[in-house]
Amino acid sequence: MSSQRRLLILRALGLGDFLTGVPAYRALRAAYPEHQIVLAAPGSLASLAALTGAVDRVLPTGELRPVRWVGPPPAVAVDLHGNGPASHDLVRAVSAKTTMMYASAADADVAGPRWADGEHEVDRWCRLLEWYGVPADRSALRLSRPQPSPRVRQAVVLHPGAASPSRRWPPERFAAVAHALAAAGERVVITGTIAERPVARRVAKAAGLGDESVLAGQTALPGLAALVAAASLVISNDSGVAHLAVAYGIPSVALFGPVSPALWGPPAGARQHVALWTGTGNRPGDPHGAQVDPRLLEIRVGDVLAGVRKVQDFRRPLITRRNGAPGRSAAGPRAAAASFPRDRG
Repeated sequence: MSSQRRLLILRALGLGDFLTGVPAYRALRAAYPEHQIVLAAPGSLASLAALTGAVDRVLPTGELRPVRWVGPPPAVAVDLHGNGPASHDLVRAVSAKTTMMYASAADADVAGPRWADGEHEVDRWCRLLEWYGVPADRSALRLSRPQPSPRVRQAVVLHPGAASPSRRWPPERFAAVAHALAAAGERVVITGTIAERPVARRVAKAAGLGDESVLAGQTALPGLAALVAAASLVISNDSGVAHLAVAYGIPSVALFGPVSPALWGPPAGARQHVALWTGTGNRPGDPHGAQVDPRLLEIRVGDVLAGVRKVQDFRRPLITRRNGAPGRSAAGPRAAAASFPRDRG
């Protein structure tokens, strides 16, 4: 394919970052329908990139690592990664005829819009493209259904992990939530990476759940997406799984600590998603900190269960059980939810 038919997007970050960029990818797809869209990102995201309908190929790239571009330069290169020389120089290195990137104090010579710190991550990249004349739909966050069959359907997915300790609500509180939901008749499963499996097992044990509830380390990214897409509810820290719930329209309760949900939370006005936060400002804590953020500790078990009650009307009724007995209707879990403890610390 000639250089005039390729477009490079740099966004070599994690799952949540990838998902908040989906409206921007789709905007570029619509604006450049004849181009091959190449996303420079971790190779593990390739399966989900295909579900956007906007990305033709993932070029495996690590965070702030050189883009291993082969062949003639792309016609267009877009920095959806950062606002300074560290990412700009990676984009410049592919020698595209047209580049799109933010200007900032760190790289003031860029002919682009100025970076704004207090901006939602979805809005940020859509605004960048709009400055360059590319219309973007901020609500275009949904993914197509993944191919794998989910391990379970209609389960409550608990995700106690996050990229850094500062964003991890205490496991014993997740266990208290899991116990309350299981007591109300819900099927609860606990997800995470292989490294997070010990924490997931700790949550399950404290909640009185069996080993079959622990799916951490047992699902690759496509399987995790399938599990979330078939879930009845997702309860998660500020993590990629919270963004997966948004991508599949699954009711969710997400817990935030060092960073405001105004920057990384679900879309404003999406009533099927509840973002819990006790802070002020945009980034009052360290999102990469080694200790749990004090604002996250201020969220109590009762607050999470209250969030569950808020999204109950958006949950799917449970399907008929395999043995032919009727499953719970949507009214069943709502009635049970009324007996959830208001606060157990």
